[in-house]
Order: sequence, then C-alpha cells, then structure tokens
Amino acid sequence: MASLAHIFCLSILITTFTVSQSQNPADSCNGIFISYVYNSGFGIPPNLTDLTAQPYNFQSTLTVLNNGLEELKSWRVFVGFQHKEYLVSASQAVLADGTSLPAEVGNGTVFSGFPATDLKSAVQTAGDINQMRARVDLVGTQFGAPEFPMPTNISLANDGFSCSPQSKLGNNETYVCCVKDPNARSNITIDEEFLPRQEGDLSIMYDVISVYKTRYWAQVTISNENPIGRLDNWHLSWDWMREEFINTMRGAYPYVVDTNDCLFGGQGDFYKELDFSTVLNCEKRPTIIDLPVARTNDTNLGLIPFCCRNGTILPPSMDRSKSKSVFRMEVYKMPPDLNRTQFIPPQNWKINGTFSPDYQCGPPVRVSPSMFPDPSGLPSESAAVASWQVVCNITVVKSEPPKCCVSFSAFYNDSVVPCNTCACGCLPNPSNVCSATDSALLLPPESLLVPFENRTKKAIAFNKLKKRAIPDPLPCGDNCGISINWHLLADYRDGWSARMTLFNWGETDFEDWFAAVELDKAFPGFEKVYSFNGSTLSGSNNTIYMQGLKDFNDLVRERDGHNPKKDPRLPGTQQSVISFKKKPTPGIKVVSGDGFPTKVYFNGEECSLPSVLPKNSDHRTAAAATVSGVLIAFLVLMILQQ
Repeated sequence: MASLAHIFCLSILITTFTVSQSQNPADSCNGIFISYVYNSGFGIPPNLTDLTAQPYNFQSTLTVLNNGLEELKSWRVFVGFQHKEYLVSASQAVLADGTSLPAEVGNGTVFSGFPATDLKSAVQTAGDINQMRARVDLVGTQFGAPEFPMPTNISLANDGFSCSPQSKLGNNETYVCCVKDPNARSNITIDEEFLPRQEGDLSIMYDVISVYKTRYWAQVTISNENPIGRLDNWHLSWDWMREEFINTMRGAYPYVVDTNDCLFGGQGDFYKELDFSTVLNCEKRPTIIDLPVARTNDTNLGLIPFCCRNGTILPPSMDRSKSKSVFRMEVYKMPPDLNRTQFIPPQNWKINGTFSPDYQCGPPVRVSPSMFPDPSGLPSESAAVASWQVVCNITVVKSEPPKCCVSFSAFYNDSVVPCNTCACGCLPNPSNVCSATDSALLLPPESLLVPFENRTKKAIAFNKLKKRAIPDPLPCGDNCGISINWHLLADYRDGWSARMTLFNWGETDFEDWFAAVELDKAFPGFEKVYSFNGSTLSGSNNTIYMQGLKDFNDLVRERDGHNPKKDPRLPGTQQSVISFKKKPTPGIKVVSGDGFPTKVYFNGEECSLPSVLPKNSDHRTAAAATVSGVLIAFLVLMILQQ
C-alpha cells in the first residue's frame, strides 16, 4: 500500500507540475513575452491627509523574454505609467529617451536594455534563459493609493512587431505577447551581427578608433540631417556607466574641468601613478562644448576635421561641409572592464543649444564599424574598432515657448497684426503690470522699428484714432528676440509679391542665419527672392528656404540709436522682396489669406504666428501711402546703422 501511496502522490505531483506549466502564459507565446508585476509598496514621508497626493514607494518587475526564432536586437519596451511615477532605479535598463534617473515617468516611458541590449533566442542558446530574458527591477515613487498601481499598457517598441491585447494574471501582473508582423518589412536578418544605421534629425556616432589595455580613444561625430534643423552653441552630455573618465580631448572641451570625483573615488585608488592635475573631467555626466574657430589649427586642442566652429552646426541644405562637428577624447576605463575588447558606450545622451530646436535622443545602438580615410593618404580605408549610433529627433515641448514670432501686414490695410501676447513666454507675474490673456493691440507700421517699451504710446494713439477699445491693463509684450514681418506688397493680374523683414531685438548676433517659410497654396507660384539667397527646399512641396547673401548673412543684435540719449534702440534688420506667379496656382486668393505663410522657421525654430489676418478694406490708397512711409523709415534706419 505504501508503494501505491507513493506512486499516487508522485502522480499528483507530476499532474500539478504539468498543470502549472501549462498555466504559464509565457509558454504559449512564440514571440516576445512581456510582463509587468507589481511586487510591493508602502507609504513614505511626508504623511498627508490628502491620500491622492500621498507619496508611496513602489517596487515592480518588468520582464522581457525572447521566445521567438530570431535574436531581438536593441530591445525597447513601453510602460504606460499613470500615477505620477518618479522612477528612482531600473536594473538592466535605461530610459530610451536619454533621460537620467531619477526621472518623472508619469506619462509613460520607453525602456531599453543596458548593458545587454540584445536578447538571443532559445535556438541560439540551447534554451539558456539568462541570454533570452531581461529582468528589470524597478524602484520608484508614485502618488495616490490604488491597491495595485498597474500601468495602462505595456508593449514592445521595436519596429515590425504587433502585440496581443493586454491580459492579467491576478491583480498584480499584466502581460502581452508580441510577434513579428507579416506585413512589416524588416531589413534585419538573423545572421546580421549589427543593426543598420537609422535616419533621424541628428545622428551621433560614437566610434572607438584605437585601444590600449586600460584606455581607448573615441571619436564623436554629430551630423545634422534635418534640412531646416540647426544647432548654435551646442552642449552635449551623457552618463558614464562604468566610472570612466576623460583624460584628454581634441576638437572640443569639457564645460567644467573637474577631477574631484577621481581624486576621492576609485579612479584615484586604481590609477595611483596617473597625474590627475592634467586629467580633464571625472564627472559621471560631463557636458562637452565646441571650441572657438581660433582653435582650429591649435596643435594641442585642434587639428581635427570639422571641429572648432563655436558650436554651430548648420543644416545640410545650407552648407553640408558645416553640417557636422567632430571631436576625439581619450577615455580611461575601470576594473573589471580592462579587456581590450570590452567597451561600454555612454548612455542617456542629450544635446541642446541656444536658439535651437529641442532634441530627444535614443540609446546608443551597436552598428557596423565606421570607415575612415587612411591617414597616410593611401587610397584605402581603416575601420573603427567598434561603433555605436545615437539618433536624436526634434521634439516639440509644449511647455517650452517659441523664441521667434511673426507679424502680418498688407497693402490693403494700414494696421499691422503683431505677434501674439506673450508669444515667446510671459515675464514673471505679468498680471501685476500687464495682461497675459488680452489680444495684442494692432500697431501702426512704423512701430515695428522701435522696441516694445517704446511702442506703447504709438499703439494707444493709433487705436484711439481708429476708435478701438484700449484694455486696462494693456496686453503684455511678445518677449521675442527675433521678430519677422510678412507684408503683402502687391497683388496684380499675373502675380503678386510679399516683403519679409527680420528684426533682431536680442543681444546676440546671428551668423549664417536662415529662414524657412511654408506656403501651402501659394508655393507652386514661387518665382524669386531678391535680396536673400532663396530656393525651394529639397524634398518639400510647400517650403521656401532663405539665407543671407555672402558677406551679408549676419543678423546683428539690437544696438543704440543714432543719438542714444534721445533715440530708441534699433534692431538688427534684414529685408527682401519675394515674387510669385499666378499661372501655376489658378484660383489663388492672395488677399483672402493664401498669400500668408502657414509656418515660419528661423534657424530651425518654429515661430509663433498671429491668430488673425489683416482685414481687407476699401482704403487701399491711404494704406499704400502708409506702407510707403514705413519703407522710407526703414531706409532712414539703414542709413543710421551704417
């Protein structure tokens, strides 16, 4: 009987094991299985009576398992956090948008693998789960007290996959299965060692070009691929993940020269014989800046092709030879990464500039080694030891106001529709002195030539003359450093023309400026730009691209008038007439709005446009006379600026 009992118990055990195995949802997924498990949490200070604002610790686990036939390269997973989560740590992963931890992720975030970026298949590893799976332990803070704070959704962010509807296992686990989409065409095969290079607005290459036992030289190449994107005074930063530090550099320089982290850290203990007084930077997150032009041929810091341009990277449509920046740096490694073939690229890349678009950078992706011309001059190429690509794309940050604005005017109306109130942001506490919500007052044309603080009397007198209401308090100014006026100059049977004037009210000269104007309906009739270099933007069917003529391509800063004690300050200005033909655009209604741009960019920054257009009136002769007066004033202004 004992024997029968033993067999019976063994049978039950086997049956239970089989049932539990069959109930594992990962087993039925022949693709990429993703699960999110909420493990635990507890209240943390401060202790609040409002439970919706009470902070709580949360600890969760994100699992990514490759049950498919092919290797999953550079895995990325979206987690739809929804409780104002503040993520403190994530093992085996980084945030794919380049943000360093701790970070706010309450609107959801994408994770990417680090240091292991790829998940091999069971076929490749004979079922080695450690190479097939990434387990990310998450620790952070959430607000509010749901019993099981789960994300809205989870999904694989890699291209070419479709995920099943989200399923639950109990109250604290959710999972999906993502499989290759048969309709998605992928250029990656199972035999490829590297991912193909990707396209983006900005591409950053991190190439290891020479290696030694404890250090290596890396070349960083920043390439602008956006036809109207631009960077001025670029600042590049990243996170070292393995206590690396920068010993020397050529073609760029750290924003802060600091070795304290080395002297009081493990680097100082390991490199006892190294003179840290000559080391450039030991910060975990260094910031790198470009060198001035004067350092181009410096034997110690320069002599790197495409370096030393004061941080300016132009769009390729403007000058491809100036659309990239390159620098090199000597990187020291720390144990246990002293193998000559062991490289951990920096993570969480971020690049920005003054009067430049906002960029969001992805994680570094291993690509095929970059090829460089042989330094000997022979007709051959040398390969990098290892290469990674970081792709950055322009992103519109809703909370970030624009830096330029546009006003509209026309030959058939004697008023200028100015830039919107607070178009480029309001000054602190604007309600104390002005209204941030009232519409901007219409302006007389001559007021565009004087600073905002000097326009007030002109604007009030002009609107009283027109019997328009004057709000109290008056609307706030636009606070824009760059203002652009688009003026409909003439409309005749076969064509029409506009005049564009740029005003620099800021404190910075803009060298090699450019502007782009989108005209959705009028673009096919574009004929010529007279005082700028003007052309249609390659690859676009609605954009005119303009830049200053050679030796006249600087938009200078605001400066004193001819008599500083009496005259208002004057802006830097550039102006040109643009002509159009009507034959390519039959039915165009120039006066009704087709002659005004739908978008305007200055140096890659999208400008704020007025919300209304100049109204048509019957007083065209008087209006034309007024506009002519503005042109005369402009000519006088240009003479005063000489």
